[in-house]
Order: sequence, then C-alpha cells, then structure tokens
Amino acid sequence: MADIAAIAAKLDEAALGARAIPQITGQEGELSLAEAYDIQRAAIDHRIARGAALVGVKMGFTSEAKMVQMGLKDQIWGRLTSDMVVPNGGAIDRARFIHPRVEPEVAVRLKAPLSGEVTREEAFAAVDAVAAALEIIDSRYLNFRFALGDVIADNASSSAFVTGPWLAADTDISDVAMTMRVDDGIAETGTSAAILGDPIRSLVAAARLAGSAGLVLQPGWTIMLGGATAAAAIGAARTVSLDAGHLGRVGFTIEGGAA
Repeated sequence: MADIAAIAAKLDEAALGARAIPQITGQEGELSLAEAYDIQRAAIDHRIARGAALVGVKMGFTSEAKMVQMGLKDQIWGRLTSDMVVPNGGAIDRARFIHPRVEPEVAVRLKAPLSGEVTREEAFAAVDAVAAALEIIDSRYLNFRFALGDVIADNASSSAFVTGPWLAADTDISDVAMTMRVDDGIAETGTSAAILGDPIRSLVAAARLAGSAGLVLQPGWTIMLGGATAAAAIGAARTVSLDAGHLGRVGFTIEGGAA
C-alpha cells in the first residue's frame, strides 16, 4: 500500500523546487486510482496550508483518441488553486517550472454548485460565463514520463492557467477554431469540438468525477474543460498566445532563462 503522505510531500517539494523526480510507479509499485487521487488531494493540502485556496478543477484526457491511446474509458481531473492563476497578458517565471508545456482550452465559470450525476442541461444551467484559456502543464517527473497513477497523483500535471475575457454563458463554445502561437510561430491548431465532441460534456464529467471524491464544484470556480490540441513545449519562448475566434485572445509572457 502506498505511503500517501510521503509521496504527496515528495511531489509538493518537487513542484516547489522545480526539480524533477523519478515516477512513482516502479519505485512504490502500481498506484490504484483511489491512491493516486488521495495523493493528489494530500499534495494540494500542502498548498492550502501555505495560504492558497481552491478555485476550480481541470479536466484531462478529454480527447477520445488520447483515452484510447492510454487504454482509458474515462477522463482524469485535477485541482486548481489560487497560486496557479496567471492574468491574461501577464507573465510567468520560467524558474517555477521544470519542462513546461502549454495547451489551448475552453474554461467555464460557475454560478451555482454542481456535483455528482448531472445532465448536460443541468451542467449548462450552472455556467455563469465562458472563456478561451491556456493551461500550462509541467509534470514533476523526469523526462515527462509517467504511468496513469503517477499523473493523477501529480495533479494531472497542472501548473498554471490563464483565462481570456469572460463572455456570456450562452456564447457558442461547441466548435471554436483555435490557433496557438509560441513566440511568432504557429504551434498548434484545432477546435474546441475535440473536447469530448462537446466541451459541456467535460463539465458533466467534472461534476461526476469530483463528486465521487466528495468535492462539490463551487460558484465562482473556474473549470478548465480540457485541451483542444496537443500540448506544445514552451522551451526558450518568450510569448504564448491563443486566437480563439469569437472567444477572443488570451496569452502570457515568459520571464527568466530557459528551463
């Protein structure tokens, strides 16, 4: 049986010090999903003890192709904390990250609590606003290599996020063309339809999966619904931007030397 507290502390220290560690699988044996999510919660508790607050959740493996590749039948999720928020147009410090990557997403902000088995209509009714977004992912494992339990324990690799202008809840997010640039080059293009075929389906999944862990999605929280494309390495780049059509533009700059 995994030592939940010890592994959580190790992952928290790796994130704080921006130092990669070997994946847990292979050292501690396979992690069950329950153990992995317990480690995730315990690691996030370290952040909360330092003054951060829960501000939402993020969804992962929201691409049907990715789920097939990983042999999964369901999505994974992680927690978003206040120390992960980057303002639109703001800067991140490269020294905070090990080997950061970025992916274009759609985010929603809630106006009502959401938990457990809900319909698409019930999920949509809880949405206060929608936005284009960028998520910075940064596995705490060496060479960005991990098994399923490892990545869940590591908060689904989530590290920081940026949301664009918040728009009315009924703004269409079903099939939004997205172009993400790293510096001046186009890094990825795609559409929000890649998020489970309908981004609101990802919100339904978020309510169900978080609810199974006893977590109610709260009013005011941001829910990152998953990547619309593959993630792109940030490398030595200085700027990242996303053009999401009628959802607007979102971006950030990178300060400090190469990771």
